[in-house]
Amino acid sequence: MQISAFIAHLAFAACLALVSALGVALMIRFPILDHPDARKAHKRPTPKGGGVGVVLAFMLGMAALYGLADFARLAEPQFRGVILAAFAMALVALADDVKDFRFLVKLSAQFLAALVAVASGLVLTRLALPVVGVVELGWLGVPITLFWILGCTNAVNFMDGSDALVASVMFLASATLCGVALSEGAWFVYAASLFLAAGFLGFLPFNLPPARIFMGDVGSQFAGFVMAVLAVAASRFDAQQVSVLIVPLLIFSLLFDAVFTLVRRALAGRPVSRPHRTHLYQMAVRSGVSPARVAALHAGFTLFHAALVALFFQLGPSQKPLVLLPALAVQLAWALWVLGRMRRAGLTFQEHQ
Repeated sequence: MQISAFIAHLAFAACLALVSALGVALMIRFPILDHPDARKAHKRPTPKGGGVGVVLAFMLGMAALYGLADFARLAEPQFRGVILAAFAMALVALADDVKDFRFLVKLSAQFLAALVAVASGLVLTRLALPVVGVVELGWLGVPITLFWILGCTNAVNFMDGSDALVASVMFLASATLCGVALSEGAWFVYAASLFLAAGFLGFLPFNLPPARIFMGDVGSQFAGFVMAVLAVAASRFDAQQVSVLIVPLLIFSLLFDAVFTLVRRALAGRPVSRPHRTHLYQMAVRSGVSPARVAALHAGFTLFHAALVALFFQLGPSQKPLVLLPALAVQLAWALWVLGRMRRAGLTFQEHQ
């Protein structure tokens, strides 16, 4: 890519960031209020739905991409299917921010959006595994892709409960993915991740502690869905499709906390879909760690994961999945540190505390 074209892309991204910021400011001016209760950390009514800015920036970028840049589009059915599914889910999530739907309603909307993406042809067909080598997924590709999209969407949504945490991770992850896609000549992933990064750049200043506005489901579900889809699109970086691991690696801190909490609650007989305040990041805040520090730690995790992505491309197909091990080690250390703080503060995972 020529330097002049790259500068033009950055200028367009800056304009999208301004669009996002204007959308966020509008949501502050005409707020959907998130009222405090026993399961929430904030103490006063705070606007939510700031993710509208992210959605506006991304969709405007996609509209420009569709009309002006054929070289950076997916095949027509995939492009339309993915974008329309993401936008439809964002609308449902915005309605959820207003009405507070039951989890089953949210999950149904997510499943339909994932089904549209998969039906349009965006499906994993093979994976490279350590020792085993390349495995053709066959018909399993569809349920695996659906499971990944739903899992990623909900993991990001569940983790959006502390100022700037998800927004900072998503900005750094999408910016890193943009750079990787640029180096690989994967123009759709490059453009989509650039637009997503621009959206979060416009939103993040309003979400820094103490947050003036929260992302809301419209932002967290949309971001999780888009990142999940980009992971599948990024699998085209290599013939073995092992590059699908890039996005999970970049947002590994969010996925680890979500899975750790889901498994712990399931083993304890707790309803896994019921709102609560017992994620690791929430327990860290309850033990006395400031939200700003928790967000900074997760941003640091993401920068570490970005360095692992650079290592990822130096390894052979069967070795690449092993790059997740250092990320896992860091997250286990984080979990032990939080558990230690909980013990010293006299906290447990009991939800009535």
